[in-house]
Amino acid sequence: MEAHHLVGRGRPRQDLFGVPLDALTLGETVQACMDAVERGELLEVGVVNAAKIVKMRHDAALRDAVLGCDLIVADGQSVVWAGRVLNRRLPERVAGIDLFQRLLYMAEVQGRSVYFLGARPEVLERMVERIQAQHPALRIAGSHHGYYTDAETSAVADAIKGSGADLLFLGMTSPKKEVFVATHGARTGAKVVHGVGGSFDVLAGVIKRAPLVWQRMGCEWLYRVLQEPRRLGGRYLTTNVAFVRLVALEWARSGRSAPAGKTD
Repeated sequence: MEAHHLVGRGRPRQDLFGVPLDALTLGETVQACMDAVERGELLEVGVVNAAKIVKMRHDAALRDAVLGCDLIVADGQSVVWAGRVLNRRLPERVAGIDLFQRLLYMAEVQGRSVYFLGARPEVLERMVERIQAQHPALRIAGSHHGYYTDAETSAVADAIKGSGADLLFLGMTSPKKEVFVATHGARTGAKVVHGVGGSFDVLAGVIKRAPLVWQRMGCEWLYRVLQEPRRLGGRYLTTNVAFVRLVALEWARSGRSAPAGKTD
């Protein structure tokens, strides 16, 4: 029986640059995901940071894929700060990797099964081994590396459906993971589909995650750049500058359109 999409159910939302962000805490997001599994309804999770918001303005396929998700949360601290500046407050950052790890724990506790799709074969194998060691009771329905051709995508989705997995985690880069969610999320039969980006590399121990103090300062992106400066340096510099400009322009526009004497 194929899962039906989970509708908003009255969750509070804030619009930021045309992106409807769910104003939820990490705990509330985890609860929404596990409720979807319990009800047998499909919940496609989208996460956005500054770079993705910038890219969505020029990449129609990425934008449509993200906006098609049932739940969209602020993966980047800069997005939360932008919400405060523009008076569209979000309770906290809901980092994709934190949501991923919390859902693994909840799946183990509740006896739900998971599937991992993405990364290089050796990275995926190492991550699965580590997760099995950390969550010995977790039911892993299966896994598949991310280096498959476009022609094989439907077969991969069918294999996931055949595994009977309740939750599907995609360790892919944007926009590949968003497009997979949009085009094949329902076909997989999973109740929760969550794109976790480079989290597979982190959980496999291939890449180190930024220390907590860096995360709280909103500098996790800089920590990543320092690890891979040639690959990420120019990309983050370009998108961060573009995002700051977006916030500044929106702040100025909001100020101009506010009624005289109104400052909030």
